[in-house]
Amino acid sequence: MSMLFFIIAIVFVIWGVVSALVMTDYISKRGHKINVFLFRLYIYRYIHTYCELTKTENGKPGFWFYSYIVCMNVALICVIIGAVLK
Repeated sequence: MSMLFFIIAIVFVIWGVVSALVMTDYISKRGHKINVFLFRLYIYRYIHTYCELTKTENGKPGFWFYSYIVCMNVALICVIIGAVLK
């Protein structure tokens, strides 16, 4: 049973990474420089920049921002449940 929660967590982490990459592509197309070598350190800055850009364009954060937040939280919860059940 706990393995099921770990598999679900892995799927959500992969979707969160895809969301982060899409957000990075979005802000790159808007003229912001992306540091590929320090991507893992700057990812939260890029997510914040995406949120601010979409807020100014649409009045609310974009879909990918919510997708990233939800995916990472669900993955965390699944890992915790899987660890407790193990």
